[in-house]
Amino acid sequence: MDSCLILSLLTEDLLARVLDYLFDDSDRKSFRATCKFFHRVESGHRTCLKFLRPEFIPGLLRTYTRADTLDFSVCPRIYDWTLSVLLNNVSCHGWARRLKRVVLCRTTSLRFSGIEMLVRSCPGLQVVDVSHCSQFGDREAGALSCATELREVKMDKCLRVTDVGLAKIAIGCEKLEKISLKWCLEITDLGIDLLSKKCPQLKHLCVSYLKISNESLRSLSWLKKLQALVMVGCNFLGDGGLHFLGNGCPSLQTLDVSRCEHVSSVGLISAIRGCNGLQKLNVGYHFLELPTPVFHNLKDLKHLKTVRVDGARISDTFFHILSTNCLCLVEIGLSKCEGVNDTGIVKLVSGHPNLKILDLTCCDDITDLAISAIAHSCTKLSCLKLESCCLLTEKSFSYLGSSCPLLEELDLTECSVNDKGTLAIINPSGFIHNIVTFFNLFHLPSGLEYLSKCFQLRCLKLGICTDISDKGLSYIASHCKDLKELDLYRCSNVGDDGLGFIGNGCKKIRKLNICYCSNVTDKGLANLSQLKELSDLEMRSIIHVTGAGMTALASGCRKLSELDIKHCRNITDAGFWSLAYYSWNLQQINLSYCGVSDVCLCMMMGNLTRLQDVKLVNLSHVSGRGYELVLRACCGRLKKVKLIGSVRPLLSTEIIESLGASGCRIRWD
Repeated sequence: MDSCLILSLLTEDLLARVLDYLFDDSDRKSFRATCKFFHRVESGHRTCLKFLRPEFIPGLLRTYTRADTLDFSVCPRIYDWTLSVLLNNVSCHGWARRLKRVVLCRTTSLRFSGIEMLVRSCPGLQVVDVSHCSQFGDREAGALSCATELREVKMDKCLRVTDVGLAKIAIGCEKLEKISLKWCLEITDLGIDLLSKKCPQLKHLCVSYLKISNESLRSLSWLKKLQALVMVGCNFLGDGGLHFLGNGCPSLQTLDVSRCEHVSSVGLISAIRGCNGLQKLNVGYHFLELPTPVFHNLKDLKHLKTVRVDGARISDTFFHILSTNCLCLVEIGLSKCEGVNDTGIVKLVSGHPNLKILDLTCCDDITDLAISAIAHSCTKLSCLKLESCCLLTEKSFSYLGSSCPLLEELDLTECSVNDKGTLAIINPSGFIHNIVTFFNLFHLPSGLEYLSKCFQLRCLKLGICTDISDKGLSYIASHCKDLKELDLYRCSNVGDDGLGFIGNGCKKIRKLNICYCSNVTDKGLANLSQLKELSDLEMRSIIHVTGAGMTALASGCRKLSELDIKHCRNITDAGFWSLAYYSWNLQQINLSYCGVSDVCLCMMMGNLTRLQDVKLVNLSHVSGRGYELVLRACCGRLKKVKLIGSVRPLLSTEIIESLGASGCRIRWD
């Protein structure tokens, strides 16, 4: 029976159950495009809305009546009056009562009155993200504090928030369970102390890069329900603070003290001994040499699932203790560690058949022997990072291809991967006589041919693998149909045909890097135009691409949101006109060192109303007047702009002040 006919027999409830298993946006889009009935089912099922243009918001709120999560992060013009109109719109005011989660990340135009209206009109609000809102300060925090049901708030890099603002949230939101204060540099021990006293339900806290001292950890140690504490780069903390944690925080499961330069092995051991329920421990980029007493104490962490010691010098004892004691490990981070060798890796993986994530970035002493052990012991592996492991040969890729069917992410940047088939010619005496190319009798698969057996690959990084060519990409494209991210940075032998294979075979790709692939021409970009889901493309210094290639790409890849064409000097105005016409979803673009003209740049920037981040360095055909007009056209929606310093005297004081007042950060190169 035809599958469409079978689906038509299903009830609305059963179709909703089907939607529960469709996580990919493109799959859900295909579902709702099937017929009006399916569209209605999907409309009544969706709970999260992400807005791209403010004028579409009322209609979407009326259509998707179950939505309880609203994301305004990529909508460039959200002002106080925008929310006022929505809240006073009778036909869609029901969304305010349903709302539980709102993402306001980078909405620099929203101020105190808008947040206050939102909070007072949405009594069920539980999660708010205001990270990177440059105008969010103590007054806005006070408005947020009226959300008495608030459980989670993210305030990363809200540089204007002080202890006063944090105190308002702590006092007003006593049910708070999770808060992130990363880079909120005005918050001190005083604010953390009040947060600890007023929010006893707190379970997750991030204070990375704050200038807090051991007194903050003394306060936090009274939080009996605290499960996760992230303190990256807190350089005013010391062993005394970790001692407080060890004597308190009985529920602590996640501890991250990476880059905390004043924490020694004494403090770390104190925390480990006191918090024996730890499941995740990160001490990366801190110890030049991981002290023996530290990893001896790891053996008592029977529930440890994640351990990262990136950047440390480690010994064989470390591998032995992990392999014989920490049997629940699913993630191990050894990036840039000294002392990682085949013997250690073989010992490590032998005791961890459930390992899923292994980071061996820059562990350049490991060979095929280590990869063989990983492949045969860790068959559930989903992520493996091997950047700059230059001693690996085709044997390693053979092991991975044959024994790691669940591999989803593989980083082989700057590894010796090739796609040239080889064979062995055997002489009459039975010894290998010669190695020649695949034109001979016995073909042996190449590195990428082996890896193409990892059918579930979602992310493959092959940057600076200069021996791969179009042929190797044909293997990947033929078998890895679910690939979403591909990095071909400086793969100089990749050309138009290789991109053709990718365009035909890997339809789900969203992120692609072809920077410095000098053989790519307009034909290659035309091949990429088949990637309808492509949203992020980096193609620096593709000097053979012209306006024709850019037109083909823009007309086919309508979902492009990030584009880097720096040093693509042969793209003419015709190509930039096509971006203005087709690429309405662009949020970030790098045009530095391109040949765009005054008129074309003004037209393009005026049309691309979702642009938030632009780089306009060394545009030799753009005048000072052109820069002024472009910035005026975008003022109010740009959040970041990069310009060369010599342009500054050509701009009026008014436009520079206007950009700053609207929350736009100007970076002078």
